Amino acid sequence: MPLPDAVEENMSFLLAELDGQLTRLIGYFEAPRRETALQLVQRAGYSHNLSARVRKACLAAMMRGKRAEAKRLRLQGADTIARNLDLISRLGRRAVDHAERAERQKLLRPQTYVTPLKRVRATVARIGEALRDGDSKLAVEIGEARAELGGFHDRLFRTYTRDMQGTKHTEDLAHGLLVLNEIHRMGEALLAISEALLSINIGQSVQFERYFTLRSVLDGVARDEEISLQPLAETRSGSAISSLSLRNGKGETVTAVFKDGDRRKVKEERVGVKSWNSVYPGLAPEILSYERRGKSAALLIEHLEGETFEDIVLGASDAALAEAQKALHKTVGDIWRQTRTDEPAEMKAMEQLARRMKDVYRLHPRYARGAQSVNGVTVKSFDALIAAGARREATLAAPFSVYIHGDFNLDNVIYDPVGRKIRFIDLHRSRYMDYVQDVSVFMVSNYRLQVLDAGTRARIARVATDMHGMAAKFARRQKDPTFEYRLALGLARSLASSTRFVVDKDHARRMMLRARYILETALAVPEGKEARFRLPIRNLFSD
Repeated sequence: MPLPDAVEENMSFLLAELDGQLTRLIGYFEAPRRETALQLVQRAGYSHNLSARVRKACLAAMMRGKRAEAKRLRLQGADTIARNLDLISRLGRRAVDHAERAERQKLLRPQTYVTPLKRVRATVARIGEALRDGDSKLAVEIGEARAELGGFHDRLFRTYTRDMQGTKHTEDLAHGLLVLNEIHRMGEALLAISEALLSINIGQSVQFERYFTLRSVLDGVARDEEISLQPLAETRSGSAISSLSLRNGKGETVTAVFKDGDRRKVKEERVGVKSWNSVYPGLAPEILSYERRGKSAALLIEHLEGETFEDIVLGASDAALAEAQKALHKTVGDIWRQTRTDEPAEMKAMEQLARRMKDVYRLHPRYARGAQSVNGVTVKSFDALIAAGARREATLAAPFSVYIHGDFNLDNVIYDPVGRKIRFIDLHRSRYMDYVQDVSVFMVSNYRLQVLDAGTRARIARVATDMHGMAAKFARRQKDPTFEYRLALGLARSLASSTRFVVDKDHARRMMLRARYILETALAVPEGKEARFRLPIRNLFSD
């Protein structure tokens, strides 16, 4: 897909202008002269104006015609390239400005900069070709310039700091460090350009490291132009999840899920999937490939047919929702029965909540109150309620363990209406634990949906209370007398801690009030009488 003429034309002029500026910059460091420095400063408006023209043309093209994703990404990439080419121009002028401030320029070892600047110039010269031909190999080479500039920075930094010891000219060497920093930052700009080029070729915004992990898991499977990525989600821990389509050796289109991010998190996900495949085969997706690189890692996972439970709750017919709920309750109950062990389990919901309240108070500082007195009655702070709840919870371990999902939110459950099967995703927290952990998270993940129309809120409440009904029935059959009490602590935990993701102040207030009510009610129960405790579930989940 070609770029608009105005973009291509001004991009060509911009690349040519920057090539001229880099040539002068190299000449300055070969033989520093004030005339060369002035010539560079006088070119400032040229690169800025050409960059602005490219960006303006990109914006105009985005505003007209069909808003296809590939077109938007290509124009966005061209905008990023233009912005960073102008940044390289500014960094060059700043480097010269710092160098001119040094009284003894020879202390800066100016000739040392010639080789890395020639590398920058040669790299910039290939950007047009990489953009025109969609050449990912060339785009990678452009990004690799950052590592070379980084190595140059580290070596010269050590030299400057060594020279600073015992010298009377520290001010000149400080200017040298500033020059070095500006040249080093050119590598960051080239990396950003490399990522823009790769994003255009892949069809989705991609970081340099992420591209390598993607290529690693697809080693020998496909070329960039045969890969199509569509973003599905970005987790709060920094992992990115994408739907990936590619052609196999038979020319058939194959769909999978690509997940990458922090190496530890991705490894936990892999372990979770493997564990589920051993304790309850067929529930978790298959892992097609796993690769790690440095601190990041990537998984290629089987694509699961169906919809997330969140989509079903919000958009499916009543009959389809009822069918999905029936399958979910049957599957979850079956998992609990098959994986039950006699090992007691401590959920430690209050400990979890205490750790997350800092994030809650950061977004909602009005809840960070101490104890208050109202008409002579002391109202405990929320933190005090959590501490009291933790003391009660320590005496109420679950009498048995089951294998749980660990992050049982609505969007981590998939239902396939054709195969009538439930599947789980995002399994990095799976382990043997109190089943109340999953029940409480699932119920609150319904309530925290920020949908306000009465009909949908009623449906959300019904899904949450139905899950409670199923779990309570299981608890009675398993002779678990403190299920309701532990569930109360789990619900209070999830309601309060989820407000760190809820910006709507009214909805956050409803959730915090419910959490406080649940804790106060539970703590009012005399010790030893927890088995008699019951929550008004329908009222709690109705608005």
